[in-house]
Amino acid sequence: MGHSPAAVPAVETRDLKRVFKGSRGSPEVVALAGVDLRIERGEVFGLLGPNGAGKTTAIKILNTLLYPTSGEARVAGHDVVREAAEVRRRIALVSGGESSGYGILNVRECLWMFSQFYGVPRAEADARVDRLIETLGLKDLAKTRINRLSTGQRQRMNFARGFVSDPEILFLDEPTLGMDVNAARELREFVLTWVRESPGRTVLLTTHYMAEADMMCDRIAIIDRGRTLACDAPSALRRAVEGGQHVELEVLGVPEGLADVDGIAVTWGAPHPERGTHTMKLRLADGGQLPLVLRALDARGVSVRGVSTRETSLEDAFIAIVGRGLDDSEAPR
Repeated sequence: MGHSPAAVPAVETRDLKRVFKGSRGSPEVVALAGVDLRIERGEVFGLLGPNGAGKTTAIKILNTLLYPTSGEARVAGHDVVREAAEVRRRIALVSGGESSGYGILNVRECLWMFSQFYGVPRAEADARVDRLIETLGLKDLAKTRINRLSTGQRQRMNFARGFVSDPEILFLDEPTLGMDVNAARELREFVLTWVRESPGRTVLLTTHYMAEADMMCDRIAIIDRGRTLACDAPSALRRAVEGGQHVELEVLGVPEGLADVDGIAVTWGAPHPERGTHTMKLRLADGGQLPLVLRALDARGVSVRGVSTRETSLEDAFIAIVGRGLDDSEAPR
């Protein structure tokens, strides 16, 4: 008995591995060491990891641009190796900073051309291209040649290109990289609206912006050194690590050698020379400790000029799980 499309996950990998052979005697590079993922239909799913974690390799395999060394990867129920043509009919890829298109074509011509590459019927393609141009703020640029667009305008056009085929599964690889704040926000809102408009539309997002992942994703997988370290909703990932309250105090009059306050470890941020103050950073198990800390500092002659607090963030959880930041890397992957 066959399965309905809704019952088949959008993306599924089992023990997915990819090893790149070294050249001239250099060692092999293990980009993926056995990744298991299951992305359900209708999800916005995030894939996070430091530079070199294996994200790009995974995306290329799922888009049929790279063969896995071993293991299995299926997209919309189709094997990415044996049924690559079926996979390609159902997906689209948008990469931030990508420069695609022909400079002599204008924006509308370029989007229409890509719709024909995907086999979209002409009448449907015309309506869809016009809608994307309108919705994504490209109307004033529709007749502008690609080679005359600014970097940000070209990124917006490339973003629109990912939707001309109305894919089942959309891969967004750093889609807002280098965009200004307003443009990035508009594109995030467009993606979330697009997913909600039709049941089963699915997005796999990679990003270096933690706030973007936190806002957009239903679930997030954190990978490093080619392995999946955690996979859950952003709120659950935050709860899974040691939380508490993060406190920053702007203080005047720092006692010599102050390293802790009543057993609570203190770290120091940048000084503020114009005010003659320093930033004191500490993490408290619960909010009830803060008044005790303030009284202890007052007893030591430390004057507190400002207080700010925040709860555990997705970035805190990421660093706790991975043990290093997004920009740290060990090898190109």
